[in-house]
Amino acid sequence: MRGALLTEPGPIATCPLPIVERPDPAPGPGELLVEVSACGVCRTDLQLAEGDLAAHLLPVTPGHQAVGRVAAIGDGVSGWSLGDRAGVAWLGGACGRCRFCTTGRENLCERAVFTGWDRDGGFAETMTVDAAFALPLPAGPSDLDLAPLLCGGVIGYRALKVSAIEPGGRLGLFGFGASALLAIQVARHWGCSVFVVTRSAAERARALEMGAEWAGSYGDTVPVPLDAAVTFAPVGDVVGGVVAINAIHLDRIPAFDYDLLWLERQVRSVANFTRTDAAELLGLAAAIPIRTVVDSFPLQQANEALLAVKEGTVGGAAVLTMG
Repeated sequence: MRGALLTEPGPIATCPLPIVERPDPAPGPGELLVEVSACGVCRTDLQLAEGDLAAHLLPVTPGHQAVGRVAAIGDGVSGWSLGDRAGVAWLGGACGRCRFCTTGRENLCERAVFTGWDRDGGFAETMTVDAAFALPLPAGPSDLDLAPLLCGGVIGYRALKVSAIEPGGRLGLFGFGASALLAIQVARHWGCSVFVVTRSAAERARALEMGAEWAGSYGDTVPVPLDAAVTFAPVGDVVGGVVAINAIHLDRIPAFDYDLLWLERQVRSVANFTRTDAAELLGLAAAIPIRTVVDSFPLQQANEALLAVKEGTVGGAAVLTMG
């Protein structure tokens, strides 16, 4: 099989991800072999490739938004059949025994395993996955449409839950990239009034097209008090009030008056996701249905896709195709 292989992190312009041929992996006990058709390209993949995210395993195949079909089944696996469509996302395994796993918070498991970081990911024609963490996919949406949901989509969905926004509430979205583009569709499905703040004029126009009540820049004042907000931007100046922080890296959180937190307001971060989050979002994806905007690249252009993510030239979500 062909796949992108990271052997030494470095600037993506120097091509740290050659496409190589490797033996087809075989599923071990409790695993599935998935023939990948599409895999989303995430900023986390870029951070791993360039060394901003310390490597856990080298060499490693990145990619944690893979969609494909079950090609082989390891010993001890039930509930899956050959040919089933399966999704493989960032959370690749958890211990199942710790205080987090036993209380519905497997996203915080200290022994969690992550796809494309601790085990080979989906920038390849085939991959293995722990069958317990493979995601059944709904009928209807295409492989290309589903791949972006498996990271930005599900993390954005968890951020909505963490923000505690209620149906019909007033929600702020700060930043309007690929993840927010998916989150607004869920929020509108819940009957929320959505107010978007982003520097980009093109993104403000897109937000209004997607049903936002209002869209402005960071210097503008949101016209109504918000019930909750999610920030997708790595800019701490937007933090205050009731907000879920959906950025992996944040520059800083500036000092602000205590009045912003008075009356039991909250500031919370979002870390990873649970399989329940993924199942709920995938159900909504078919029911709403969620529309995705995809820029597709063939596998051999994995570096070009990562560079497009770095330079911000992707219109929606970058997705590698294996055909």
